[in-house]
Amino acid sequence: MSAPPAWLQLFVDAGEQPERIEAALAELQPLAITLQDAADNPVYEPAPLATPLWPSVQLCALLPGDTDTEAARRTLNRALAPAGLPAHRFEPLADRDWERAWLDDFGPMRFGRRLWIVPATAAHTPREMPDDAITIRLDPGLAFGTGTHATTALCLQWLDAHPPRAQEVVDYGCGSGVLALAAARLGAASVLATDNDPQALWATTQNAQNNALDPLIRCHAPEELPLSPVDAVLANILAGPLLELRPRLTALVRPGGHLVLSGMLAAQAERVAEAYAADFALDEPVIADGWARLSGRRRHPDAG
Repeated sequence: MSAPPAWLQLFVDAGEQPERIEAALAELQPLAITLQDAADNPVYEPAPLATPLWPSVQLCALLPGDTDTEAARRTLNRALAPAGLPAHRFEPLADRDWERAWLDDFGPMRFGRRLWIVPATAAHTPREMPDDAITIRLDPGLAFGTGTHATTALCLQWLDAHPPRAQEVVDYGCGSGVLALAAARLGAASVLATDNDPQALWATTQNAQNNALDPLIRCHAPEELPLSPVDAVLANILAGPLLELRPRLTALVRPGGHLVLSGMLAAQAERVAEAYAADFALDEPVIADGWARLSGRRRHPDAG
């Protein structure tokens, strides 16, 4: 029996709903998701908050070569019910250093007024950065999250506008640790980063060390996360987990503290907001590229 390919590519015709297909593909925990038009011109994630202008979008998820394709189809059919998974195909892909190849297209990015993310491989500080720029050097490793996706960009913009100076922060679903790094760089006293993917915890630890922020950032598996309430919790995960984790995330925020939720589609924001409304005074959702961010403060017990 021949060995499985190093990687599989799953191509899905997204039609006019690429955001919904992308959210479903994320459940497979792919190494990367790319978007391309009918002419096969790839975008390795759009520029921050930008939307591809192609009339019809095809998404490609890069998966491990031993992925159970039938199980993947069942997962996607459930996530995309009732219509189910549209036209798609799996293709084997020869091995190469996909992380490094993808990073070749990852350039300096600004979020808000002063916060910049720069590739860890960049030899020099970009000339366009102002003197007061706050920078993070990032290598996502095997974990998702560089700031290019709208959900991450929305959280980074919130952090830039609300620096957590001297605060205790939790980054729930840390991925590459980009939100934890930004919180620490913007003045947080301490940051707890958690993810159910050990590779994400490893990537966050490495990125914290590369930015000399490791004294401020501690990584834990979710079941090992301390239960003491903190000043701010950021959770950039999908709508389903946000709903399931409502008691957990609520308990992590002290009265008067901040909660920032992202990773949900714009159409899902109302449902998520309703789930948290009893415990948080939430601002109106902020929408970008079909995705939403919710933020607000934990109500005090005597606030009613």
